[in-house]
Amino acid sequence: MCAVLGIMHLMLNFESRESPLAPNHVFAWRFLKFLLGALALGGFALGIGVLGYHYIAAFSWVDSLLNASMILGGMGPMGELPCDEAKIFASAYALFSGLIFITVTGIVLTPLAHRVLHHFHLDDDDEPENNNDKPSS
Repeated sequence: MCAVLGIMHLMLNFESRESPLAPNHVFAWRFLKFLLGALALGGFALGIGVLGYHYIAAFSWVDSLLNASMILGGMGPMGELPCDEAKIFASAYALFSGLIFITVTGIVLTPLAHRVLHHFHLDDDDEPENNNDKPSS
């Protein structure tokens, strides 16, 4: 549990609203960490599908990889499922894959969205405030 919290702390270490915009190399490193986290989650989900198709549906390793990849990518299964257990697994894995797709998309877009929103909320310290907004007569 501590390892998961440590990884989350490393990934979610954003600058605050009062902080200046992070330099490009810091942003690139942060984006790479999020991308690697998303790939790890996708690989874990793919592994669950491969193991499920291999042991539950009795597919070969290559056919298991193909079916798990197609479902995880949103394309649907490739072959006929031999038994009811395999059909139940495929149904549950399809629902799980939809959640994984949304989660991975959110993980990848988080640093981009944060940078854009942080950029829009920066104070314009370079421009002097003009308090003479009286209309001219």
